[in-house]
Amino acid sequence: MAQEAENERRVLVAVDEGDESMYALSWCLNNLVFQNSKNTLILLYVNPPRGGYYMPFETTAALDDPETHPAMERYSQEVADCVLGKAKKLCKDLQHVKVETRVENGDPREVICEMAEKLGAHVLVMGSHGYGLIKRTFLGSVSSHCAQNVKCPVLIVKKPKSIAAAGDEESYHSE
Repeated sequence: MAQEAENERRVLVAVDEGDESMYALSWCLNNLVFQNSKNTLILLYVNPPRGGYYMPFETTAALDDPETHPAMERYSQEVADCVLGKAKKLCKDLQHVKVETRVENGDPREVICEMAEKLGAHVLVMGSHGYGLIKRTFLGSVSSHCAQNVKCPVLIVKKPKSIAAAGDEESYHSE
């Protein structure tokens, strides 16, 4: 039984609206998660906090309106459902691999680190948006933060420029 427990892996994949995270998931499915393995694949989507980084004044003011909250909650849930639906579609052919989904709220940098610990992830897989120095300075890099703070190994999958330029969903499956 102890041997079986050792062979089980919990692979946490952080997904978001970007093609980079879907590419990272596809790469993970092709290179890290194997059929008939004792893997659990956990797809994590994090709803960023309301009133995020840079918003026009009108948007910020609307967030303070109590009538806006239910609509914002619905929209956030719809985005999460859409992203996780796309991710689960990529996983549809997996057999004997347990696939779980999680939706959490908060700063993605902090939430991903917390969930990796809480869920007992053996490895965290993330995409890289490939921001340049300026954007990374202002927006921060979620993957860099997680690589520095998560206790398990972190695999940051960078989408090749040829695929990034094509933006073709079918490209995910060719690697």
